Amino acid sequence: MTEPKRGVIVRVHGGHYYVLDDGREVDCSMRGRMKRERLDTKIIAIGDDVLWTPGEEGTGIIEEVLPRRSVLSRQAPPPRTRRPRGGYTPPEQHTEQVIMANPDQVLVIFSLLNPHPNPLMLDRYLVACEAVELPVVMVANKVDLVEDEEDLDIARLYEGLGYTVIPTSVTTGEGLETLHEALRGRLSVLTGPSGVGKSSLLNALWPELDLEVGEVSEYTDKGTHTTVVARLLTPEPDTFVADTPGLRTFRLWDIDPEQLEAFFPEFEPYLNTCQFTPCTHTHEPGCAVRAAAERGDIPPVRYESYTRMFDYGF
Repeated sequence: MTEPKRGVIVRVHGGHYYVLDDGREVDCSMRGRMKRERLDTKIIAIGDDVLWTPGEEGTGIIEEVLPRRSVLSRQAPPPRTRRPRGGYTPPEQHTEQVIMANPDQVLVIFSLLNPHPNPLMLDRYLVACEAVELPVVMVANKVDLVEDEEDLDIARLYEGLGYTVIPTSVTTGEGLETLHEALRGRLSVLTGPSGVGKSSLLNALWPELDLEVGEVSEYTDKGTHTTVVARLLTPEPDTFVADTPGLRTFRLWDIDPEQLEAFFPEFEPYLNTCQFTPCTHTHEPGCAVRAAAERGDIPPVRYESYTRMFDYGF
């Protein structure tokens, strides 16, 4: 009997799981018992370490998914279903959508212009990473388009909160070497909205990847989905980069509203000084967090993100 081999999942598409083996992708299927054990989550995701058995003609069978060291997930978007007769809409089923298994870090990519940054969406990414203690690097792309100092405010905001922010431009080459160093020797996941330049940045670092890139609509100020299937790229030895589809929504997974305060680091100095305990920091009198936001000690845009996540769900 052939001994199982260890490999990493680099692509998942249509029930096919592609394992990297000596520089080539092997098309694997899942052992039947694993399908029977399937839960309301993605049992195999890119980045997963697996044991697999080689089969005929370059195929294989995945026998086991090894324990994950880390994971980046979001709440799966609800299915697009037609409204039933009578007006009754069944309750939404919340399921986990694993974006990436076993990342060493997350690079949150946003553009300073074209499209304009969405602080609420960026803060959702950051909260998701804070919740699972994943290191974050923020990449402020398209810095060559900046004409006014105000265009840099969003990057300065996150720098002031202690996040690493790398300004980049594919056009001028600014920041590309710094970005390369941040990626080298690690398993990284690149995430962010459509149109911010994730694929363009990877092409600038490794032209041989030749990833498809798209344009940003002038009417909607949103990008098109050029990466339609998440895949784990290996552009150089010991460097793995997950290029994920652009996400226009990012609903947090497995986080209760009462936990949310812990994932905004700038709230920490004020959490034990509110008049009431517990405090939601949304309406209570004597709330130290709300007072700090009103003074500007907590950036108002971040406090707005917190209240929107708390009040309206994730």
